[in-house]
Amino acid sequence: MVRESAAERGLEASRDNLIAVGVRLRVEEGPGVLAARILPRLKGRAVVDSIRGPAEVARLRTLPRFILLGIDAPVKLRFERAVKRGRLGDGASLDEFIRKEERENSEAETGQQLRRSLALSDRVIRNDGTLDDLRRSVGQALGEIEAALPSRRPEGDSKPVR
Repeated sequence: MVRESAAERGLEASRDNLIAVGVRLRVEEGPGVLAARILPRLKGRAVVDSIRGPAEVARLRTLPRFILLGIDAPVKLRFERAVKRGRLGDGASLDEFIRKEERENSEAETGQQLRRSLALSDRVIRNDGTLDDLRRSVGQALGEIEAALPSRRPEGDSKPVR
C-alpha cells in the first residue's frame, strides 16, 4: 500500500520515502489506514507483510481467524540481507542501518512501531537460516496455531469448519 502511494506521488521507493509516505497516510487518515486499505483486497487465505503499527494489527484482527506471525532476525543478518537486496536507502553501513531501524520504532501512534507490532504477534519466528528453514517454520507455526483456534460452525452446519 505504501509503495503504491509513493508511486502515485511520483516518489522513488527508497526506504526514507516509504517511511515518510506511511507516516503521512497515518497522520491524514488514521493509524490503521494501511490495514483498512488492504482489507478489501484480501480474499480467502492471504498474507499481509510489513505490518508496522498496533492500529494496523487491531484492524486486521477483525478478520476471522487472523494470525499474526512476527518474523525477526539478528540485526547484522538483516543488514547483510539488505545489502544483497540492494534496495535504495537501506543504509550503507551497519551503523547507518541500525539508526534507520531505530527511526522505525517510534512511540508516535502515526509513526512506525515495529517493536510494538512484533510484540502483538501470535508467534515470533527467528529467521536466521535459509529460505527453506523459514518456510518450514512458518508452516509449522501456522499449523499449530490453526489447530488451537476454535472451530467455527456456520448456521445449520454441525461440522466444524477449518
